Amino acid sequence: MSRARSHLRSALSLAAVSARGATIEGAARRWLSAWPAPQEPGMEYQVSDPRWGERSRPSLNCDCGCQDAVRMLNTLQTNASYLEQVKRQRSDPQAQLEAMEVYLARSGLQVEDLNQLNIIHVTGTKGKGSTCAFAERILRNYGLKTGFFSSPHLVQVRERIRINGKPISPELFTKHFWRLYHQLEKFKVLGAGAGPSPQSWELWKYGGPGRAHLSRAGNCGIMEGQSGPISPEWGSCGIMEGWVGPCGTMEGPERTMGRLLTCFCMQDDSHVSMPAYFRFLTLMAFHVFLQEKVDLAVVEVGIGGAYDCTNIIRKPVVCGVSSLGIDHTSLLGDTVEKIAWQKGGIFKPGVPAFTVLQPEGPLAVLRDRAQQTSCPLYLCPPLEALEEGGLPLTLGLEGDHQRSNAALALQLAHCWLERQGHQDIQELKVSRPSVRWQLPLAPVFHPTSHMRHGLRDTEWPGRTQVLRRGPLTWYLDGAHTASSVQACVRWYCQSLQRNKRPSGGSQVHVLLFNSTGDRDPAVLLKLLQPCQFDYAVFCPNLTEVSATENADQQNFTVTLDQVLLRCLQHQQHWSYLGEKQADPDLWSSPSPEPGGPGSMLLARHPPHSASTNSLVFSCISHALQWISQGRDPIFQPPSPPRSLLSHPTASSGASILREAAAIHVLVTGSLHLVGGVLKLLEPSLSQ
Repeated sequence: MSRARSHLRSALSLAAVSARGATIEGAARRWLSAWPAPQEPGMEYQVSDPRWGERSRPSLNCDCGCQDAVRMLNTLQTNASYLEQVKRQRSDPQAQLEAMEVYLARSGLQVEDLNQLNIIHVTGTKGKGSTCAFAERILRNYGLKTGFFSSPHLVQVRERIRINGKPISPELFTKHFWRLYHQLEKFKVLGAGAGPSPQSWELWKYGGPGRAHLSRAGNCGIMEGQSGPISPEWGSCGIMEGWVGPCGTMEGPERTMGRLLTCFCMQDDSHVSMPAYFRFLTLMAFHVFLQEKVDLAVVEVGIGGAYDCTNIIRKPVVCGVSSLGIDHTSLLGDTVEKIAWQKGGIFKPGVPAFTVLQPEGPLAVLRDRAQQTSCPLYLCPPLEALEEGGLPLTLGLEGDHQRSNAALALQLAHCWLERQGHQDIQELKVSRPSVRWQLPLAPVFHPTSHMRHGLRDTEWPGRTQVLRRGPLTWYLDGAHTASSVQACVRWYCQSLQRNKRPSGGSQVHVLLFNSTGDRDPAVLLKLLQPCQFDYAVFCPNLTEVSATENADQQNFTVTLDQVLLRCLQHQQHWSYLGEKQADPDLWSSPSPEPGGPGSMLLARHPPHSASTNSLVFSCISHALQWISQGRDPIFQPPSPPRSLLSHPTASSGASILREAAAIHVLVTGSLHLVGGVLKLLEPSLSQ
């Protein structure tokens, strides 16, 4: 066992083991049975543990509340497992869309029904959510009833499905969730006419009633007790102590073969009665928008485009592609050109599409995809071109990079209005070819007052958001790619200049960071170094250490070891960068071992370091308690644990933070981290 893991285990023993001397693993499982962390298009994490804690699983016939609906939703496959499943099926990715169409039909809709939604479909690597938010707000200003489907959510899952800019109510979420869930529950494996595959029969005969000795069982977990031994090849999916996966309860020897296959045979989506987490929410959004009779729906792609489950949309009104970059490389490809090919998969014959200026390689790929699809693709002129001859446009979202998103949103809204027959659009110049890019430029027009007010009034929490609280200023941006972190750094430095306080008293600059998935934290942290933080704080995307009743942020795809070990690695990268900057000859390669543990602070800063003081906390709440030192007028938790200041860096830093005239805190690296911070700093978002 490496020294890092030994330190981690030591720290966990302080944080998680009960006074009665329970084992680390057992205590960690109980601790994590409801550890919160916001969820991604399907979710990047989940903790492998029984998914209902001490609550009983709700009956499918009961009148369940919103939190029970969210708990049931959480039992569906989520992002980490979904991505692994997609990677296994990469030889036939078209099966993903075909499976989604099967689920849509089972839910009672046909693909053609989605045409009624007058959809704006938007993809991209960075800025696609902000673009959607701008476009939705502009069109709402025209008196239109809007639907908006986005991901991930920050605090509550209801944020993903919005009507007129507001998350659907708990009552509406509950009604539509159970209606869809019950409808899909009718389609069991055998009942749906999809018999078991030959491999499924082979898996079954290994065990029999009461014993499931399976060589491959997908994503459900490891059964204990009467379910029998599990072969090593099954993998480390999780611990299930009485019921399995999204499909239902293990009912002892009487369970049918079909029931078992529903739980375990995950190789063919059409043999599974319930879609994965993000697929389910996509289906649910379509149902909500149709039943609520929206005038249009703005739909943000989850991951990629070509094989994203939102791409069952056949006839959107208009499509958009925001800035492209490197992200989700294990799924989309490791070059921007490969990623551009995936994004261009949302283009449809005869449906106008718009893109912002991209590097030459990916832009050429988008152009070729559009030509192959007979899709008219236009290049958005910069926002300055639309401001020409008029007043400057004011944006509700900060940061220079938002101007590109606003320019795309204006074109999407303009095109939508034009195609739907609105008459108050005045063009200044017609589309014209761009010789350099071999794409026609989109029209230049005077933004109407509705458009201007829409851009000004747009709100999109967690993206270039500033909260001013007494001496503290929180800068929140969920940047998680190299290019988006670069934009975040520019915005943060500009904001610091604007928010300069009168001279007198010290100012402290703090970084709060985490990253997830296949992103390279060393690259992101290096980009943050020029900000010259006094302290760097790392913590997992877990709002609290203890269990919580908030199912919206429960999370089941990673273990306690994994999330905290990653934080230690972040600290190690940061320390190495500081050492290298102070003395480039001192290090030839990063040291693999972080420093030792320190009570609720899980690791101390390496000795004799010239880099920023750095700390690792076990959850977001402890990190915020240390940073704010009780000086945030809204975030006022109970007294922090005594051990929070036991580390010398934490103790000395606390004194400095208590006396500082101003504290500037940048929270970045993960939208999930930003969501957890917002949950604590803005309690109204949880209501």
